[in-house]
Amino acid sequence: MKTLQVGDKVPDFTAKDEEGNTVKLSDYRGKKLIVFFYPKASTPGCTVEACNLRDNYGELQSQGYELLGVSADSQKRQANFKNKYEFPFPLLADEDHTVINTFGVWGPKKFMGREYDGIHRKSFVIDGEGVVIKVIDKVKTKDHAAQLLN
Repeated sequence: MKTLQVGDKVPDFTAKDEEGNTVKLSDYRGKKLIVFFYPKASTPGCTVEACNLRDNYGELQSQGYELLGVSADSQKRQANFKNKYEFPFPLLADEDHTVINTFGVWGPKKFMGREYDGIHRKSFVIDGEGVVIKVIDKVKTKDHAAQLLN
């Protein structure tokens, strides 16, 4: 599976957010969109990353960005994660991997010597025409907003 690169047009996708609302890429036409993928809601690294984006949300918005968080968690797990940490942006419950596969972020990973397939922590910045303008492969969970704003 090929990961989207800078210059690629993102195929339109449809997914459900943590409240069951339908979210489409086309909803963000004309806006700059950050789509950040994380392995699992409420785990330490994912919590640090999402809280960093929450704490810098005003700055991101002032520069014209909208945010979408994506993992393969259920709507219930995403809703609990969002409510517990008061995230101001939608979290997509991509249980069928529609969005994950669209961006090509599923694949082999290693953790503590064990190999398995999972979501790679990556972020994509998409312009108003749906084209990838930045990809962050090495996400710094504690400083992710700064990576996006630079």
